[in-house]
Amino acid sequence: MVLVGPMGSGKSTVGALLAQRLGAPYRDTDADIVAATGREISDIFVDDGEPHFRELEREAVRRAVAEHTGVLALGGGAILDEGTRTLLSGLPVAYLSMDVEEAVRRVGLGAARPLLAVNPRRQWRELMEARRHLYTEVARVVVATDDRTPEEVAQAVLDALELKDV
Repeated sequence: MVLVGPMGSGKSTVGALLAQRLGAPYRDTDADIVAATGREISDIFVDDGEPHFRELEREAVRRAVAEHTGVLALGGGAILDEGTRTLLSGLPVAYLSMDVEEAVRRVGLGAARPLLAVNPRRQWRELMEARRHLYTEVARVVVATDDRTPEEVAQAVLDALELKDV
């Protein structure tokens, strides 16, 4: 199972819960990048630029899809790459969606999110305008996370994908 969605949608938290409920391993491609480089994502963006980060992300996703058999959470922008979208074809992908107010509440205005550094509300809306159709393109199901606990979202993903927890 693969989770996609914008930053702050709960992919990491929900992914870990899903893995626990399914008795499956959990993996997060952002964590893979941090482990491989020894650097935080925000530092890679600032020091090396977004194009370099996206190269690292493409490789991390490719490797994870090839190797991992459990629950996989992708970084918010991973679906921007056409090759990544192709890799996700046929997989059980859940898009965790949320509206801008929920995003601001969860991510916060002062958080270390490089793509939201200036005017976070406007930036988030612009990111979603560019990405929403890509999330829905790769997703088998869309699960709204607004006003839901991570446990409720995890159960909604299981129900939507017609999976049972163990």
